[in-house]
Amino acid sequence: MTKPTVIISDYNAKWAEKFTKERNRIIDVLGDKVVAIEHIGSTSVKGLAAKPIIDILVGIQNLDEVDQLVNPLKEIEYEYVLKPELKDRKFFRKGEWGKGTSHLHVCEYDSREWIEKLLFRDYLRLHPEAVQEYEVLKKSLALEYKYDRQTYTSQKEPFIKNIVERAKKEK
Repeated sequence: MTKPTVIISDYNAKWAEKFTKERNRIIDVLGDKVVAIEHIGSTSVKGLAAKPIIDILVGIQNLDEVDQLVNPLKEIEYEYVLKPELKDRKFFRKGEWGKGTSHLHVCEYDSREWIEKLLFRDYLRLHPEAVQEYEVLKKSLALEYKYDRQTYTSQKEPFIKNIVERAKKEK
């Protein structure tokens, strides 16, 4: 297994195309189990440098139904990863370990998890100064935690929570 490294790439317009391709494949295998599907994370924000991994948010009616999704998603190369710390969503990944190409986050549609992920994305899409601030933070953390993706991710949390709170106040 390759040790995951944190590599930040300049924004790539092809990330939107990759999301569309994956969205269509997911809908093909899950059908009406999907209530909604969204491109989230840094690759969904035009102009933002990011780890070149497409984050996809899938909204379903009930999180208890996720077991029914494991085999269909496996058909299109998504592997379920048990993460006990995630209470309100389930996580799937695609691609070689340490070099994933897509992350799939499954949660209940219109749940707090769903709403906050979209608030964060949408706030960044509307506020270029926040995008710039986030990019500086990510690049700094990527240098400091290049071989520790878990810490890199956890160190971004205060910024993300702050943006979500700002977005809630603007609503």
